[in-house]
Amino acid sequence: MPNLAAIMRQVLHALLPVECAGCGVALGDDPIPFFCRRCWEGITPLRGPACSRCGHPFASPVALRYSPAHLCSACRLRPPAYTRAWSSYAYAPPLREAITLFKYKGKVALADALGDLMCAAWPGAPEVDLLMPVPLHPARLREREFNQSLLLVDRLNRRLRLPVSCHNLVRRRQTPPQTELTRQQRRKNLRRAFVVMRPDKVAGKRILLVDDVFTTGTTVNECAKTLRKAGAADVYVCTLARTL
Repeated sequence: MPNLAAIMRQVLHALLPVECAGCGVALGDDPIPFFCRRCWEGITPLRGPACSRCGHPFASPVALRYSPAHLCSACRLRPPAYTRAWSSYAYAPPLREAITLFKYKGKVALADALGDLMCAAWPGAPEVDLLMPVPLHPARLREREFNQSLLLVDRLNRRLRLPVSCHNLVRRRQTPPQTELTRQQRRKNLRRAFVVMRPDKVAGKRILLVDDVFTTGTTVNECAKTLRKAGAADVYVCTLARTL
């Protein structure tokens, strides 16, 4: 017997036609909101050689042939405050469109599907004590009405089952969006933008910091720097996607 949920989706899409945000085809019983099966199943995890610190992909496996812990030039010149970073997927269509709908258009129905993607590509990072989302400034949170990173933490934690801290690391300065700035401007923009309210709660802890997109890494690095100054033992970073 056909799946009842699939039948209901077909009926709903017949009454209220919806096109795939990736390819524009009319949706039928496709289970992912706003995307057809073909587009969604085309999202594949990042694989291959990468920097052992920030996860920046290398063009050739030769980079790691004689040095498995080889670092990219950016990490060698300016070592990040975090211990290690992973990104699950490339920030490219159709995932880019999904994240845009989720983050900027308020399509929180995508949270489960994006969280499932993150869990499917989970790298099995070192043991951590605490999960923490990258925080939004209160003004931005009021405007958006949700923190997309916290929603991803919630979905990831259904697999990891770890304590979640979402009020200790806070953003105390409202800054211009990072997407509008150069790399150098991003660093200045976020300087001293974050603060740990209860240092005793992070002292000696191994923390997994979660965000949606890794662009230059400036935001997660500033968060990691703040957490390390507060006494965190290690700060690992996991993001859903990475700009290449």
